[in-house]
Amino acid sequence: NGPHSTVVELFYDVASPYSWLGFEVICRYKNVWNIDLKFRPAFLGGVMKGSGNKSPAMVQKKVLYMDKDLSRLRDYFNVPMQHPADPIGVIFKKGSLSAMRFLTAVQEREGGNTMAEQVSRELFLRIWNEDKDITEPGSLSEAAVKAGLSESEIKELLELYTSPKMKDKLRSTTQDALDYGAFGFPLLVCHVNSKAEVFFGSDRFELMAHCIGEQTTSLSNTNK
Repeated sequence: NGPHSTVVELFYDVASPYSWLGFEVICRYKNVWNIDLKFRPAFLGGVMKGSGNKSPAMVQKKVLYMDKDLSRLRDYFNVPMQHPADPIGVIFKKGSLSAMRFLTAVQEREGGNTMAEQVSRELFLRIWNEDKDITEPGSLSEAAVKAGLSESEIKELLELYTSPKMKDKLRSTTQDALDYGAFGFPLLVCHVNSKAEVFFGSDRFELMAHCIGEQTTSLSNTNK
């Protein structure tokens, strides 16, 4: 990050496939834009409830469109997304509360973003590539191992993520998203001239670039 870098907050939930797309694209842009990217793992279920939003699964045409849309975006952005066998069950029945508390603990323990980025990516992969569980402590541990955490670090995280402090922190981050006007994820908040500019979705990067004085580039086929 250079001088006068723009603070950009990313609110996301690993249960949201559009969050994964937005997550990967902004992670690519942080290498070429002068931004200070802050990960804000939050709980999609809390945002849906707090904003009065309803699941797109309730509208058949939305479900059919999303299936095609995600496939196209997956190919364009080169993100290895595969639909789980029961996506509605994964997102809205099993949910992501444990995973997002775990990510909150990762960030709390590290005091930064590096490990949170790596563990987030492994959790996205578990759901949206491998169709594996993200609700049980054992599955969270597996993701943390793949992200490069040590056995002692993981043991500490497994004790921390169920604590009242982490539950409160996740609730607070989710409320922050609602206070910015969130009704779904991903939500990107750019802090420009003491004003918060809010962008919803994984397809607003041209507008965001215009807002913060950066340029979009062809980052569709690279993870660098």
